[in-house]
Amino acid sequence: MSGGRRRDEPPHPQHHAVANGGAAGRGSVWGKALRSDSAWHDKDEFLDVIYWFRQIIAVILGIIWGVVPLKGFVGIAVFCLINAGVLYLYFSSFQQIDEEEYGGTWELTKEGFMTSFALFLVKPLAVFKMICELCWCTF
Repeated sequence: MSGGRRRDEPPHPQHHAVANGGAAGRGSVWGKALRSDSAWHDKDEFLDVIYWFRQIIAVILGIIWGVVPLKGFVGIAVFCLINAGVLYLYFSSFQQIDEEEYGGTWELTKEGFMTSFALFLVKPLAVFKMICELCWCTF
């Protein structure tokens, strides 16, 4: 057989990945995440987007809280409200998904929350320490 593929050879890996939504299809996940009212056929894919959006929010708010410095109960409460509120608006208004398919509003609201909360608590400390080191302060 010249130039052709043998019958027992598997198809080219790239073609297989595209057909199964694998690595080549992965680039479209964030495209779908940023488009309004996208169709989410894979529930885990959407939950991953919720998880990572929450982590991004935690880093951004952690840096802001470290610079401002917003501390104590007020800082934690405002973080929780912004984190939960932004994600709630994202999946209910922007993506317009049926929350019941994912276990209800509460399940989506708490998806990845504790991890983002831990990340948020560490980030202001790191930013504050970095600012102090830049200003030649020592603890």
